[in-house]
Formats: sequence, structure tokens, C-alpha cells
Amino acid sequence: MKKRIGCLHAHYSNIDYIEIALSAYDVELSHFVDPGLMVRVMTDPDFTESDAQRKVKEQVEWVVQSGVDAVLITCTNYIALLGQLSTSVPIIKLDEPYFEALCQIDQPQTIVFTNPDTVPGTMDRLQQFAKNHQKTLDIEVQVIENTFALIMRGKKDEYQNEVYNFLKKYQQKVVSVAQLSMVSAAQQVEQEISQTIINPLNTLVTSMVKQLNLKAKE
Repeated sequence: MKKRIGCLHAHYSNIDYIEIALSAYDVELSHFVDPGLMVRVMTDPDFTESDAQRKVKEQVEWVVQSGVDAVLITCTNYIALLGQLSTSVPIIKLDEPYFEALCQIDQPQTIVFTNPDTVPGTMDRLQQFAKNHQKTLDIEVQVIENTFALIMRGKKDEYQNEVYNFLKKYQQKVVSVAQLSMVSAAQQVEQEISQTIINPLNTLVTSMVKQLNLKAKE
């Protein structure tokens, strides 16, 4: 039976990533997008963290009520704000399979972000995940400054170019990108320098196939 998955995004640019990544599987994807929440988090000092947490929980509950078999959250900031929420269907968080992959690395590694507001929540969750799995990580965080606003304004090509140029500097180092919006640029660099750049999309698909028992299209 075809699985119905409700995908909650902070920006429309994430839709294509998920559609393409799951195109080989017998799934029906419904996309729910709210770019306004993250804009308000970043620009409105009167919009508190508890306000944002309440809004994310409302969004997830709305997706659940649409009759899906699972909810996929692709925004790392949404995930950090959500915390623990009990629902009638599985909630799949983009970053957890990614964290698992990072915890398999014993050498120094670099995680690259474009959204500085995502860093604290993501790193707190990563450190807690590592602690729960009795792993010690040697991690450097790098933020590509003044870049995330490009994708939020729809300037996808400029955004990809900034990410691409930054990642090219990390040859011969263990590096990963923390946000789904960075995957295309990371894959382009991978192909050019023949070096793996860990990204949350590849790890997500592997995990979803196993967790939801997804079947390949015939």
C-alpha cells in the first residue's frame, strides 16, 4: 500500500529535494510550507521562543490531521523548536539519521551551516544524541555568513553559488552540510573533487525506507 507522508518545510526550496529523493518509492507526498515562521523568529524581538514552539506544534498537529501515515520535518530549526510531541503517526526528523552518520566518525569533522539561528538548536540536539549513544565528537562549526537570506528571498542560484564556493575550500577534510537547502551545492562539489560530503538527504532516505518499510515502484 502506498504510504502517505506529510512534509513540513520552512521554505519551498526543500520540496524538490524530497520529491526527487523519494521518487523511486511508492509514496504520496503532501507538502506544507510556512516560510513566515522563520522570518518572524529572526526579525521580531517580541516573538518569543515559546511562541515559536507553540506554532511548530500547531503545524505538526495540522499535518497529522490531514490523514497521513507519517510526518517528515525538513527544517532543522523546526525540529529544535518542536521538542517531544506525542502523535498518532511517526514523526521523522531530518537531522536524526544525519546525527547517526556523524557519530560514526572518529576523526575531527566540520559541520557547515548557512542559517546561524539553526546552529544552537541543532548542535544541542547533536551533542545530546551523541551522549545518548556514548559517542564523543570532535566538531568544528562553520557558518557561511550573510547567505541564508538569499534563499529566503528566492535567490536560489546566488545561494547555491555561495555554498559551493565555501565548500570547495574543505578538500581533504571530513565535512558535512547541516541543512537540506545546501545539498545541491554539496553534491556538485562532491562530483568535482571526488570527496564525500555528508548531507542530511542521503541519510534521511536510507532511514525512511527502513522505518516506514517503503517499497520501490514497480
